[in-house]
Amino acid sequence: MLVERNYYLNKLISKKENKLIKIITGIRRCGKSYLLDPIFKDYLLGSGVKADHIIKLELDSIENEEYLNAKKLYEYIMKKIKDNDMYYIILDEIQKVEKFESVLNSFLRKTNIDVYVTGSNSKFLSSDIITEFRGRGDEIKVYPLSFSEFMSVYESGDETKGLNEYINFGGLPLIASFETAEEKIEYLNFQKNNVYINDVIEKNNIRNDEELITLIEIISSSIGSLTNPRKLYNTFVSKGNKNITDKTISSYLKYLEEAFLIEKSKRFDIKGKKYIETPSKYYFVDIGIRNSLLNYRQTEKTHIMENIIYTELRRRGFNVDIGIVEKRAILENGKKDYKQLEIDFVVNKGSDKYYIQSAYSIEDSSKRIQETQSLLNVGDNFKKIVIVYDHFIKWQDDDGIIYMSIYDFLLNENSLKEA
Repeated sequence: MLVERNYYLNKLISKKENKLIKIITGIRRCGKSYLLDPIFKDYLLGSGVKADHIIKLELDSIENEEYLNAKKLYEYIMKKIKDNDMYYIILDEIQKVEKFESVLNSFLRKTNIDVYVTGSNSKFLSSDIITEFRGRGDEIKVYPLSFSEFMSVYESGDETKGLNEYINFGGLPLIASFETAEEKIEYLNFQKNNVYINDVIEKNNIRNDEELITLIEIISSSIGSLTNPRKLYNTFVSKGNKNITDKTISSYLKYLEEAFLIEKSKRFDIKGKKYIETPSKYYFVDIGIRNSLLNYRQTEKTHIMENIIYTELRRRGFNVDIGIVEKRAILENGKKDYKQLEIDFVVNKGSDKYYIQSAYSIEDSSKRIQETQSLLNVGDNFKKIVIVYDHFIKWQDDDGIIYMSIYDFLLNENSLKEA
């Protein structure tokens, strides 16, 4: 089953031979290695690059264990370079190499080497390593399959049925190859227990794994809700655990972000043009993993829909914040009334900006007023969009607010620009 991931392929093509290290990041099992080989490798071969000018090493494989030594890795690559033509180096799981930054810096000094590396943990991009590669690294973040990519290999082709599957099981590429719900659940449970949680525990030397698992479950059950370490601490206390601290919770959240399991979205005061540091919202990079973490106990479409919209916006390269706008009114008694209204997503990329509400239904006027109240108080001319969980033809009301089906949004890469 070949999934075409043209969005990322085009990114790689645009960055080819730009004299920077291309760093492919993302959650485990999201398709980083597959993107480089066969997708990008086939592109290189099809554009005339000789096979022996593409050098690939899987550094998490036992057969390549000796190359986890930086000097041996460098010597191995250099022995394969026989002429002055361009060579394309693909190194999977580069963070496993001791002092790998010195190897990559050495490759950067060669005019006929173009380097592509993958990593499943953002720690290898942090602190001193970011300083080491400032101006010399080019990150491409890969997400699990978008709904559009999922539907490109979904055999029945039925969009409604496909979205129901996507909502339940997410977009890890292998999910699309399984036929039954049982197979998909087993796969997700295995990845949850033996890959994602274990990775975080082992990489960060966490001794009390029960606390981490409890935190993940709390975050899983409250996607789309504002929270912070203090609120989460109070939840732990209500469950009888008073030993954990909000500082520990803050560290655990950071570890989960570093493993690309979750992403944090901060609140932004639209009229004040400033960020509000706390509380924030957390969304899962893959909704199937989130559902597995809760053993499929909470599969409510309202919150899951919001998570899927968030992830799709991030996949398209947008910065995504939670919008806060103040509504002022004069009450009958003459007193002033101030309300803070929330916009689900304030979306930015370059000069493009959108205000987006996620609404499961707008079946009556009162529900529509509730969903659009915050949008009507923004006071600028950027597009304001309500994404609704239903099939219908896109339309615009008298206030200029656009109503769009979630199917149109997810299946059309340019849905926001064309709105």
